[in-house]
Amino acid sequence: MLGGGGGAFAVASLAPDAADLPVREVVEAVQPLPYEPQAALLDVHSFNLFRSDVSRSTDSAQSLLARLGIDDAEAVAFVRNNALMQKNVIGRAGRSVTAEADDQNALRKLTTRWNSDTEGSFNRLVIEKSAQGFQARVETAPLAASTQLASGTIRTSLFAATDDARIPDAIAINLAEIFSSEIDFHRALRKGDRFSVVYETLEADGEPVRSGRVLSAEFVNNGKTYQAIWFQEPGQKGGYYTLDGQSLRRPYLASPMAFSRMSSGFKMRFHPILQTWRAHLGVDYAAPTGTPVRAVGSGVVDFAGQQGGFGNVVFIKHRNNHTTVYAHLSRINVRKGQSIEQGETLGAVGATGWATGPHLHFEFRVNGVHQDPLLLARQSEAIPVSTAARPLFERTSAAMRPQLAAAALASVASAQ
Repeated sequence: MLGGGGGAFAVASLAPDAADLPVREVVEAVQPLPYEPQAALLDVHSFNLFRSDVSRSTDSAQSLLARLGIDDAEAVAFVRNNALMQKNVIGRAGRSVTAEADDQNALRKLTTRWNSDTEGSFNRLVIEKSAQGFQARVETAPLAASTQLASGTIRTSLFAATDDARIPDAIAINLAEIFSSEIDFHRALRKGDRFSVVYETLEADGEPVRSGRVLSAEFVNNGKTYQAIWFQEPGQKGGYYTLDGQSLRRPYLASPMAFSRMSSGFKMRFHPILQTWRAHLGVDYAAPTGTPVRAVGSGVVDFAGQQGGFGNVVFIKHRNNHTTVYAHLSRINVRKGQSIEQGETLGAVGATGWATGPHLHFEFRVNGVHQDPLLLARQSEAIPVSTAARPLFERTSAAMRPQLAAAALASVASAQ
């Protein structure tokens, strides 16, 4: 056997180099098929035309069908007088509409899709032409979830980067919320920060109707990597965890606002009203009047009203003698003694009290002493996956790791 193998290797190694083989050019005349039979077949062939659009609030039956390329008086009359179309489509914006027409632009089938009140399903209104004329019906069908991979690099802002990566706004917001206890997306983002995300797209008949949840994500901020996956323990409410099983839901969020421009941080500053240098014992977030303000943690409203230079202000007492302060509000949505949950809206940005412009002044106090709220948020304890659910979590985590790695390569591939 060894001898035979050696002989085979010797013969193979003596084969000619492909580059030395002769090259010969062959030219042949090609006779096309007769045109007349082909033209005759095209004359009798019937084909369907498909076109999709999105409904508008200003649509009439005629304008909707015209935008879909339909030239059919009978179809216009049916759509105008059909109760199902008038109730569910005409005058309603944002609904996916697909028309199927013949080669004379006459309507054969019209399908409209929109989200159902039942989670995980969608409604489908179908108008179809038969020998008896047009008929309409409404159906309910399950949404199909597909997985999307994307990544990006921060150049100017998170939304600019997600737009470049064609990531829906809802996923961008979800991404920021996942890491909201780890990263302050108002002042902590750096040029060159990177993110990768694996998320769901919910489809109706193969057409995306909305985004689902983020399944896993990675964010590299200032050289530090943060990772998260969605996990739901059996019989429990789902949430996001680090890949080693620590919950990303913390007692405190890093910011009381979702996406606004920060004007100053926790530091000494020149006070714009008193015209003196003094300690700025909090964080200021510049934002338009009316921007919602949320509680960074669950607690009880200790004060809600006007107070000196704070203007309209809310104090919330949390456990462990922690207190958060939200000042210069244009309106207050809570009252003293009311319980409030993390993320719940308590008021809106304003310019009441000692304020030169609309912004939120936010403070974090421990036993009455001012602390850096960003530091407190990051230091709060994390809750791990339970021992019973650990094997299931490990399998979920192992399955998500290669997907995250593939998502990270998406931006590299697109750049190349």
